[in-house]
Amino acid sequence: MEFCPTCGMLLRYELPNMGQPSRFYCPTCPYFCSIESRVKIKRKQLLVKKEIEPIFTLDDMTKGGSETEATCPHCNFGRARYQQLQIRSADEPATTFYFCLNEKCQKMWRED
Repeated sequence: MEFCPTCGMLLRYELPNMGQPSRFYCPTCPYFCSIESRVKIKRKQLLVKKEIEPIFTLDDMTKGGSETEATCPHCNFGRARYQQLQIRSADEPATTFYFCLNEKCQKMWRED
């Protein structure tokens, strides 16, 4: 991806036309950059993985969750705490997050 050095917009690609080489151009300002037949990589961008934050923490589930009879898929214990959250669009059902009450397991899972 290339960005306009003038205004910062994402540059668009234009095919070669009437003897002109292909080029990148900015849709908002007059900037353009002709593309050579051999494209050289100027720099490689290393991507850093973000740490995933849980939707519910262990404290949230132990303090605020309601108890129900649900079977844990990890240990088959029959009691769990749950909380529901609307994570998709409004016309989709809410997602239920469960927390196993077995002290040895304490795994979290979800059901859509």
